[in-house]
Amino acid sequence: MAHAMSDDQVAGELKKMTAFIRQEALEKAREIQIKADEEFAIEKSKLVRQETSSIDSQYEKKFKQAGMSQQITRSTLANKTRIKVLSARQELLDNLFDQARGKLADHTKDKGKYQNLCKNLILEGLYALNEDKVAIRARKEDYDVVKKAMEGAKEEYKKSMQGREVRLELDEKNPQPEGCSGGVSVVGGGGRIDINNTLDERLKLLETDALPMVRTSLFGMNENRKFKD
Repeated sequence: MAHAMSDDQVAGELKKMTAFIRQEALEKAREIQIKADEEFAIEKSKLVRQETSSIDSQYEKKFKQAGMSQQITRSTLANKTRIKVLSARQELLDNLFDQARGKLADHTKDKGKYQNLCKNLILEGLYALNEDKVAIRARKEDYDVVKKAMEGAKEEYKKSMQGREVRLELDEKNPQPEGCSGGVSVVGGGGRIDINNTLDERLKLLETDALPMVRTSLFGMNENRKFKD
């Protein structure tokens, strides 16, 4: 037969139950705290990774932008420098040919050498035209020299062409224009073909044909050029 518990016994049991419930609550709270700490750590790690990735991405983007900016700056400076160098070289070449142009008249001072030069210029035109009748145009002040050159050219042409003769006429109606430095024009085809063998025209041809060689002589070979003139 069960005995009724005394008040002290009841109080003791309640105290035990209270202590048990409190212990259970503490352990449950500890578990919740541990789980919350774990979840917080995971979330924190995730956020840190995301932020780190974002920072890395921004840094990489800015680094690439900085690199591109440096490349553009270097390229711009290199192009500006190259343009300045090319401009200076072209100015030097222009001055060189201007000086040569200014000295063209010197070739007419020695009448003997100038007469031989005119003869060769006439012959070059005769061989190119291969006609029986040709007109020669020259400066008015060169008429005496050119007439002698024409005679010499006719004789040499006849010898080199197995006796073939050519008729040369000095076209005094159409002299070389003012400012011409000398030389002759050899006109054939009834006035339709004009071989310009004036000293000014020969210098222009020289500027075009000899420019690569002059450029190389002055500045050396350009290693970056794939094709040569």
